[in-house]
Amino acid sequence: MQGSLLVLVLSLVAPLFAKGSEGWFGLAPCELCLWQRWPYWVAAGFAALSLVVARRTMLRLAGLAAAASAAVAAFHLGVEWGWWPSPLAGCQVPTSLGGASVDDLMRALAPAPSKPCDLPAFLIPGLPLSMAGMNLFYGLFVAILAWSFARKEPRA
Repeated sequence: MQGSLLVLVLSLVAPLFAKGSEGWFGLAPCELCLWQRWPYWVAAGFAALSLVVARRTMLRLAGLAAAASAAVAAFHLGVEWGWWPSPLAGCQVPTSLGGASVDDLMRALAPAPSKPCDLPAFLIPGLPLSMAGMNLFYGLFVAILAWSFARKEPRA
């Protein structure tokens, strides 16, 4: 039960801290940053379900969801480091549309997010680890923790 609660809290902390960092630290999220948050909500849901039903299975699923966020973070790091481009249109820097008018250019801009995905957001000055890098480690930590708690649960 305590393991389930811990995984639940840790799963909720990640997206809430990321949202808070926008206001507290002025970090603008890109589209891939936003994608990394969704698996944590799924992990939190599975962790909450593990409090009442099929604890072992739900913890495994919570760990899988946290690992999915880590996988998106790993992909995001590849975009940040220039290993590959992001396939998401919202991650691209707006480009000129040739002889288009200013109104056409304004309509072409995405309302949000406004930050390209290949521009890393650093939380701690001097630490060469972007928010995506920190999420990669955090997601793996939550996944491993959830799976280790699931292993300790009796078989149903």
